[in-house]
Amino acid sequence: MNTKTIRTTRRGSDFKKQMRHYLMKLSIQQLIVLAFIASISFGTVGCKAKKEARARQEALDAKIAEAKTTLLAIINDKTRSLEENEQDLERVKAMNLQDPEILDLIDRAEMAIEEQRAAEAEEKQTAEKPRTGANEDGYTRVSSLFQEVARSGNNDVANAKIRETLGLFSSTETPVLIIISQSGGQTDYDEPTTIGKYLNYLKDTRSQPAQIQNLEYDANGKIKEVELIKSY
Repeated sequence: MNTKTIRTTRRGSDFKKQMRHYLMKLSIQQLIVLAFIASISFGTVGCKAKKEARARQEALDAKIAEAKTTLLAIINDKTRSLEENEQDLERVKAMNLQDPEILDLIDRAEMAIEEQRAAEAEEKQTAEKPRTGANEDGYTRVSSLFQEVARSGNNDVANAKIRETLGLFSSTETPVLIIISQSGGQTDYDEPTTIGKYLNYLKDTRSQPAQIQNLEYDANGKIKEVELIKSY
């Protein structure tokens, strides 16, 4: 063993002796105080860690609750638009929550959106189909009667045509919607009226009838709603 090693060993031994001597001189009360201080220090660190963990858990719980509410609205609320549902679903996905219930609700929400998208596509396709067959006959007949009412030479003839026309409708209060403009997928209507009022308007003004855009029928084959479009 060289001189340097001997000196290092002696210094370590002397330090241990000094520490033993110091601790032996401390009273029981002083040792208790030191232990208490140490426990407080460790306890403070532990409490801080617990508070941070609790805050993280509360934030996660809030996100899960928000995501659940949003997904259930997508699944159950049929008044929401397709665009709104798609945007909200993407927002929830971006939260990257791994909660099993949320993951299941995401799958259900995706199915609901697919069904909504398919239903809207089918509705649009149906609306764009050309009117043929029986419907075309109905459009032609109603349009012809409108023309005859407007061109009648006297009130008696006009009233007879009005009565004939009203026989095709569910009642004199059948709503008549008149389109005044269409742009960007939006449709603006004139003030709503009824078939009874519209026919009398044609009789009194001898105006050119608006073009028939759509006829809705009830279960009895009577017209329950008319949609017209003005041609300028």
